Amino acid sequence: MYRPMDFSTGFCVAGKDVEEFLQDKLSYMGMNEKEINDFMVYWLPQMQDNSYNIISFQKNNYVETAVLDVTPVPDTSIRVFMAWKKSANKVDIKTQQLDKVERKGFTLVEWGGGEVMDKYKENKLE
Repeated sequence: MYRPMDFSTGFCVAGKDVEEFLQDKLSYMGMNEKEINDFMVYWLPQMQDNSYNIISFQKNNYVETAVLDVTPVPDTSIRVFMAWKKSANKVDIKTQQLDKVERKGFTLVEWGGGEVMDKYKENKLE
């Protein structure tokens, strides 16, 4: 079942600051250096030249719709799905509270994301 991305909380990050922002938040959520690097290699080029990026990590929204059945059951699960969209201007958004994860034992890591585009603006900046 599809659920729209939830931007009721999140972050508005200038393109020039997005690398440092992602390093900090992904580490906080439990990803290691290699995982963060892989995430950044994919997403940073799409975000760093934007005036601003509105970012919201979709943990509950994503985990509830993309259910995993893993055997053996992991001791720790880190599932990061970042929804983001470009913005020409700084936007006030209620700060999202993220879960700090400490890795223990067998750890499952899944990361992904998606750029949310307004179909009526034909991919133009807000």
